[in-house]
Amino acid sequence: MATAEPTHVLQDEAQLAQITLRVKRAHGQMGAIVRMLEEGRNCEDVVTQMSAVSKAVHTAAFMLISSSLRECIADASVDSEAVAKKLQKLFLSLA
Repeated sequence: MATAEPTHVLQDEAQLAQITLRVKRAHGQMGAIVRMLEEGRNCEDVVTQMSAVSKAVHTAAFMLISSSLRECIADASVDSEAVAKKLQKLFLSLA
């Protein structure tokens, strides 16, 4: 019988709200990029906006991973080593 992979759902409501806000902001920026492309804006402006979206999404992901890791280490009922390994893989996928 296969064992279930460790998972974690962020419980820190304040961190979750910050991450959600950042992702919503990035979502709005993506809409702006679509409009810029449709309007024929220059490449430099579009790429600058894309860079901002990329940074916002990566920052949100890093915040999510670090907050989850902090919760898992503090929770004695969780196999923190297994969860830490999984979160480390997620972290490295962003690099």
